[in-house]
Amino acid sequence: MNQDIRNIAPKSVWNHFADLNAVPRPSKKEERIIQFMVDFGKSLNLETFVDKVGNVIIKKPATSGMEDRKVTVMQGHIDMVHQKNSDTVFDFDKEGIKMYVDGDWVKADGTTLGADNGLGVAAIMAVLSSTELPHPEIEALFTIDEETGMTGAMGLEGGILKGEILLNLDTEEDDEIGIGCAGGVDVTAKRHYTEENLPENTTAFSIAVTGLNGGHSGMDIIKGLGNANKIMNRLLFDGYKNYGLRIADVNGGSLRNAIPRESFATVVVNSDSKETFLSETSSLINKIKVEFSTLEQNLSIDLQEVESPEKVMEVDAQEGFIKSIYAALNGVYRMSPDVNGLVETSNNIARIIVKDGEIKIGCLTRSSSETNKWDLANSLKACFELANFNVDFSGTYPGWLPNMNSSILKTVESTYIELFNEQPNVAACHAGLECGILGQNYPEMEMISFGPNIKGAHSPDERAQISSTQKFWKLLKEVLKNTPIKA
Repeated sequence: MNQDIRNIAPKSVWNHFADLNAVPRPSKKEERIIQFMVDFGKSLNLETFVDKVGNVIIKKPATSGMEDRKVTVMQGHIDMVHQKNSDTVFDFDKEGIKMYVDGDWVKADGTTLGADNGLGVAAIMAVLSSTELPHPEIEALFTIDEETGMTGAMGLEGGILKGEILLNLDTEEDDEIGIGCAGGVDVTAKRHYTEENLPENTTAFSIAVTGLNGGHSGMDIIKGLGNANKIMNRLLFDGYKNYGLRIADVNGGSLRNAIPRESFATVVVNSDSKETFLSETSSLINKIKVEFSTLEQNLSIDLQEVESPEKVMEVDAQEGFIKSIYAALNGVYRMSPDVNGLVETSNNIARIIVKDGEIKIGCLTRSSSETNKWDLANSLKACFELANFNVDFSGTYPGWLPNMNSSILKTVESTYIELFNEQPNVAACHAGLECGILGQNYPEMEMISFGPNIKGAHSPDERAQISSTQKFWKLLKEVLKNTPIKA
């Protein structure tokens, strides 16, 4: 299956991508991919080293005639989001991604593909391994842990790189030139609760919300897609309000940067209300499906009678939990007043776990405005604290402010127009690129971001477009050839 990928043009890029995807590389567990990149650099007899946090740097001299061009940093992250369908049997810690070609797209079999940011990394590897491409002096920077904290970018010390230009290859629309991005902060709410014995005369049910699209919690948040945690909470709220429903456990969502696709709960209701509860809940399920019929055609909400659990959550904690999730904002908080169509500030209620006497809620708040980022984060904090949660902020990172006058922007824009006879979309994005963080220690470095079309990132529907990757590779080669001359 993966062998078909190796025959796609440009072969150098796709072969390096296939090699990458053979190595398990979840965020926070990058030891194997770090060693893989080190071995790759050394196999080319290039200067290769690992910094103190695990970022890999590989340096390649300029090709003949390009010595007068600005030293260029080519940057991508080597970790990937690990998501799979609930019915897919796959061990991300041990297995390589199983890929296949579907028309003009490369997809994975029931899991994320890793094109985010594996295709960008593979393109850098193709430049490093080439003996023919003209390019300036290259500093290839492969960062770790971009997807779950950006600790690689945060830990990169000043002075390690001498590049004047940075090409970030982590944009997912091939007609877009990225010049700015959102910052973010993780909001985590926790509280303990007392587990109580089951009330007498109860019937237990499992509730499963599945089949949602999911997707990138920054780039896709504007689409109004279903959030499994919010949908589940509507069902829990309605059952509690009307039938005294009691919660035994909840398990919804997964990673903070992925819109939750699934949520599961175990609940009980008084047996005397069983039939009316089933009827009312079925009616609510149908209404929710109608609401999302345009955007979420595969939404499934399943209600099944099951064996009774041993314990349920105490009523006061349960009420606070349900009401706080109802009140907490999920989705777009504010659109940019300066850039048409750009989300400025948003929140994703990403992960909810209710189990064994503890509730944990994980959110990712994003904004290109630092003040509004903290405004929304504090709003969420207040909401959860009113329900007696302890709330922590962590993993905060800054946004990337656009520089419309940079020499590399002019180069990439003019090269794009010359190659494709159309105007690119020069824009900021509502995602957490590493450029803003890297710019803290390299404030004079000019930065730009571009890449091929990648759809459904952070979900098992992730796919990379073959023709777009060819377009991206053509642009990248010309940009390197046209790199600005040193001052």
